[in-house]
Amino acid sequence: MSMIELRGISKAWGDAVALHAIDLRIAPASFCVLLGPSGCGKSTTLRIIAGLETATAGQVLIGGADVTHRPPSQRGIAMVFQNYALFPHLSVAENIGFGLAVRKTPKAEARQRVEEAAALLGLSQLLQRKPGQLSGGQQQRVALGRALVARASVCLMDEPLSNLDAQLRQEMRHELRELQQRLGLTVVYVTHDQTEAMSMADQVVLLSQGRIEQNDAPRRAYARPASLFAARFIGTPPMNLLRLDAQGHILGSAVATGAPAGAAHLGVRPECVRLAPADQTAALRARVLSFEYLGADLVLRCEVGSEALTLRVDGQQNLQVGDELALQCAAGDLHFFDATGRRMDTGATAVPATDTGDARLPANAALAQRAAA
Repeated sequence: MSMIELRGISKAWGDAVALHAIDLRIAPASFCVLLGPSGCGKSTTLRIIAGLETATAGQVLIGGADVTHRPPSQRGIAMVFQNYALFPHLSVAENIGFGLAVRKTPKAEARQRVEEAAALLGLSQLLQRKPGQLSGGQQQRVALGRALVARASVCLMDEPLSNLDAQLRQEMRHELRELQQRLGLTVVYVTHDQTEAMSMADQVVLLSQGRIEQNDAPRRAYARPASLFAARFIGTPPMNLLRLDAQGHILGSAVATGAPAGAAHLGVRPECVRLAPADQTAALRARVLSFEYLGADLVLRCEVGSEALTLRVDGQQNLQVGDELALQCAAGDLHFFDATGRRMDTGATAVPATDTGDARLPANAALAQRAAA
């Protein structure tokens, strides 16, 4: 098992800076996801770990050894690419064992390792087929098998599921995670898909414009976004971010939020906004602008003052565009951000560790009292 450490890693092409002095530690036998939009630096980071790119500054350590200037073949890693890079004229067995053949591994040993990897991935009956005779999921398994036969303790994956349909992606997420845990691999996985990140990772590293925006466990990244960017990027639907005036009121309304001095935005997750009795005077008033029926859930987009607010409610609710709603939210579910976009810690938002039931505060301790009429 190998720890990966990046110390002050920067990358620039002339005046174009891709990475700004990144520091990162990835624990042995963990699943780390580099998450972010296109152009944020996640693939560049992966390629620097792999040795496919050279950092402009900084060090790369794998298993405690400085590998900054070592070629990929001397880093003890395996890599799975987005396009699988399979040879169409070779069989599944030959594709899986290609690296072993290049390294002149004895034939008996190579055959055994290929068969072991094929059995692990459910490919034993397909070893004589060509890639063109395989489904997308089977091709992905072949690419993974080629990485596994190298018996490297570190496996790097660059958006390996992006070419699969939604259902197959979901199946392969489970398979990859189970395989990583069973073999004790240290996996670094690049994706722009937050569902992949949140469902697979032990550690989510969210990047934006070549900088680490947040580095956390998935649950904490969701519960305590470090910035407006993190709040917008993680969550479906994303967190509501309502602008506040200098008095801490939601813009265009008389609703006070209890915001700390200097707060510019109030954040609240759609599932944390609840419907309140219509006659509850302390409730927040909103008007339904649109809705999306998702079966078990109904996602409503509402107007609060001059701001838009999304909430997720039971799909059996009979609500229509134009309906006036009373809403409430526990004080512990509110997030505040300053004018620079950074989180302001008020001590109110707890990070859930276990399911302790619904301990929400009463409405009059929540999303603000309406100003006295």
